[in-house]
Amino acid sequence: MENSKSENQIENLSEVLMVRREKLKNLQDEGKDPFKISKYNVTHYSDTIKENYDSLEGQHVSVAGRLMSKRVMGKASFMHLQDQNGRIQVYVKRDDIGVDDYKQFKTYDMGDIVGIEGYVFKTKTEEVSIHAEKIVLLSKSLQVLPEKYHGLKDVDLRYRQRYVDLIVNPEVKQAFLTRTKALKALRGYLDDLGFLEVETPILNTIAGGANARPFITHHNSLDIPMYLRIANELYLKRLIVGGFDKVYEMGRMFRNEGMDMKHNPEYTAIELYQAYADYNDMMEITENVISYMAEVATGSKKVNYQGTEIDFTPPWKRMTMEECVKEYSGVDFSTINTDEEALAIAKEKGIEITPGMRRGEVINAFFEEFGEDNLIQPTFITHHPVEVSPLAKRNVEDPRTTDRFEAFANKWELANAFSELNDPIDQKGRFEDQMRKRELGDDEAFEMDEDFLNALEVGLPPTGGLGIGIDRVVMLLTNSPSIRDVLLFPTMKPLTQNIEEDAEEEE
Repeated sequence: MENSKSENQIENLSEVLMVRREKLKNLQDEGKDPFKISKYNVTHYSDTIKENYDSLEGQHVSVAGRLMSKRVMGKASFMHLQDQNGRIQVYVKRDDIGVDDYKQFKTYDMGDIVGIEGYVFKTKTEEVSIHAEKIVLLSKSLQVLPEKYHGLKDVDLRYRQRYVDLIVNPEVKQAFLTRTKALKALRGYLDDLGFLEVETPILNTIAGGANARPFITHHNSLDIPMYLRIANELYLKRLIVGGFDKVYEMGRMFRNEGMDMKHNPEYTAIELYQAYADYNDMMEITENVISYMAEVATGSKKVNYQGTEIDFTPPWKRMTMEECVKEYSGVDFSTINTDEEALAIAKEKGIEITPGMRRGEVINAFFEEFGEDNLIQPTFITHHPVEVSPLAKRNVEDPRTTDRFEAFANKWELANAFSELNDPIDQKGRFEDQMRKRELGDDEAFEMDEDFLNALEVGLPPTGGLGIGIDRVVMLLTNSPSIRDVLLFPTMKPLTQNIEEDAEEEE
């Protein structure tokens, strides 16, 4: 019975689509093909008309947008037109636009794109509207928009067809407008500090700058494998070597890893580097710029995320990784000095032990297991072990740790920064240690980058570096439960693949 009902719905939908195509053909036969129109003069948007009614009353305006509702009442009709800034009511009267055009107007469908010329007035109910004097069909919609009251609710379909989502769920736009405001604030803040925005390669011959699995492609002319960048760190530090003292780059990074509510294979990050600065300077920039982004984009340094207030007002809390581990796991690694002792306590506490694991990696595993979930308010976790920080400068007082921090809020890592390792001999040893990890099966470990080592040998000044995960920050600023809600076009499995998998299951 259900199958029969579903088939009838599909058949009815197909009939509706055919009717729309027939309407288009009729227009084309009459020499009124909307797709031959290349330009339309728009003088005003819906919001500016409503906000400036007193000065625009009776004035002639020209607007364009999508037909979202239509109520025909004999010789007069009302419709709602939706443009990029909102919706506005339009009064369409047969005697004003002409009998033929009115007859044509009555055949318009929801979703059609139209141009309206007319004057601004208020209806008896005091709604600011446009009295149409001329109406033209600019584009015929051959698909059916979701029903007005049900909307597009299927989350998966919303991500796949973001263009429909933006039409029928206008509130979705707000997250992306907030994102734009936040990114403008970020760029403006750094520009005012004297940073230079630069561009570095997305296609790399070595996947370096972070512990991550890359996407691999092939360059036909050079006949070599290439990688989509997992980070832009090593190129930006080459620019510091070259004499640019303050640089930043914001753009897409690509990591061939899992997907969940806060991970997408391609995402937006910013990295910045400042010569003659250290990780303390990067902490100051981090808390100041993120709080500034929040204030500019939302009007406050405090945001409500899924019922929890998060206060980005500086200064943020600071803890070393070992202090965090001690507070939340009860294990004091200042009294544990050997790899053997660390592995024994890891086994006792149920921490997964991986091949070649050492004391520093155990501390990091303890932090991930016991510490991260307690970091709700913005917090800097500092002094990461050398073993998990291959590009960070060693701490002078405790060479087993580095001058590094990660910034957390809502249990998430938002930023990663350190005083950059500029000793080429130490850096080579760190790369060799990463190669050892690769041989033990860690496919996220670094590769040896000889050219970067050469750059360090030329001479990298003391430098502070910082990376911020833009999408996660925007999630917090927009109260978005998934990273897909702040990406216009998130990565999705092709529908054809789903269909093939379903067919295989049925067999």
